[in-house]
Amino acid sequence: MMRLDIDMALVDRARWAASRIGDGIQPTIDAYTTTSIERCVLRLLGVNGVDENDVPLPNIIVDQAQASGLLEDGIAYWIGSAMLHEGASLPEVIARLSSGKLSLDKVRPQDREGVEQTIQHEANRVCANITQLRLEREQLITELNSTVPPYLYIIVATGNIYEDVIQAKAAAKCGADIIAVIRSTGQSLLDYVPYGPTTEGFGGTYATQANFRIMREALDEASRECGRYIRLVNYCSGLCMPEIAAMGALERLDMMLNDAMYGILFRNINMLRTFIDQHFSRMINAYAGVIINTGEDNYLTTADAYEEAHTVLASQFINEALALRSGLEAGQIGLGHAYEMDPDITDGFLYELAQAEMARIIFPDAPLKYMPPTKHMTGNIFKGHLMDAMFNLAGVISGQTIQLLGILTEHVHTPHLQDRYLAIENAKYIMNNARHLREEISYKKGGIMEKRANEVLAKATSMLEQVADISLMSAIEEGMFASIKRERTGGRGLDGVIRKSERYYNPFPEIFMKEITSCNFSPVLWGDEVKG
Repeated sequence: MMRLDIDMALVDRARWAASRIGDGIQPTIDAYTTTSIERCVLRLLGVNGVDENDVPLPNIIVDQAQASGLLEDGIAYWIGSAMLHEGASLPEVIARLSSGKLSLDKVRPQDREGVEQTIQHEANRVCANITQLRLEREQLITELNSTVPPYLYIIVATGNIYEDVIQAKAAAKCGADIIAVIRSTGQSLLDYVPYGPTTEGFGGTYATQANFRIMREALDEASRECGRYIRLVNYCSGLCMPEIAAMGALERLDMMLNDAMYGILFRNINMLRTFIDQHFSRMINAYAGVIINTGEDNYLTTADAYEEAHTVLASQFINEALALRSGLEAGQIGLGHAYEMDPDITDGFLYELAQAEMARIIFPDAPLKYMPPTKHMTGNIFKGHLMDAMFNLAGVISGQTIQLLGILTEHVHTPHLQDRYLAIENAKYIMNNARHLREEISYKKGGIMEKRANEVLAKATSMLEQVADISLMSAIEEGMFASIKRERTGGRGLDGVIRKSERYYNPFPEIFMKEITSCNFSPVLWGDEVKG
């Protein structure tokens, strides 16, 4: 039974429009590859490390292929050709290429069937490893999971991975269920992935495979100590979106921030590059059993939360439509929304709760990620703590799945351990005392909340139908999302977009989609309590 009487005919229209939007952009996505996708293919094949100048090996090889005009065939095709041409193993070919002893433009193109047989063996090996890691996660969730949603999500952001470990384990012992390691400011604009453990960052810690491994091991230890599975989150966005998705799959991350439009709108990354990269990165996430978090909450940092709430809902529909095309199940699509209205609005809590309930009704199987108030936070930590408490109450009443906790010192300083403890204590108090309030209350028919939900839904549906008519990229050019305009040929990364040739080869999409569609994976993501 729906808790709010919203117009489901409008929901159907909105979903259909979102599907049309996805249909409109998918042929473009399918026709191109990117340098980041090709570097990702190398990483999935086991290519890692740096040269004597600390340049990542995937960058060296892909740059060489692009400079020679070979990347349109796919780096997998040329690596396979090199293995056959040289009569050498994959590690031997990579060593020769990275040292300059071999150049791809000197490799004779080989028969496609032979290349595929050569590369497929390597691809199957790494995919078997990712599958094993997914099964390992599911086993740990089954053995250790004892928490019911909303799951308490806390960030760490010291810049030093070893200090992050200390703070993450402390947060887990205080009651956090999910730990997000905030990425160093500006990393999304780097067209390479840093290598090795890092101890210096700006506003966060660099996302590297070594850092992923260090934190995963620490949280596995904390999971055993706390008797519940502690999930790990990092950012899968920016110019290296597919590569970071691959690193997350190889190191058993549980959740990754991955949005179809965030990089375009908020980091000015070229829209074509972003749409192509998000599609392949989400295939990896789907195969690895990773839950994505989308970034609609960011819209409300640049646009008014009351007036522009419909843009959040419209983006949720679009993110859902594109995610499903990459093979993600509904239970892996953690759509984002936020509690961001001006706290001085009369009945603001009712509007916020109406929108949270609306999202829960429209996306019943999605592990919704609810973001705390940040835009209207000031130096008044007492009022901020009260705002976070109201947000937590809205989360438990509306049955959210992932509750990113607000910190009373938001916008004052990087949180201390005790600030994080107070945030967790706040949430645990409210969510325990109001645990079954959701089941005890109902909402007035035709009341403020119902009217608000239907108003937002109607505006979102109208917007989606307009976007479907003009195309998603045109809508972004017109500034229809977050009140930000981006040019189709502008932004960073367009030079890394390459049209595929007829013999283009990438072994992974076929493996990923075949395994996903054959339902060979179990659906264990959260334990017994899947939804809020």
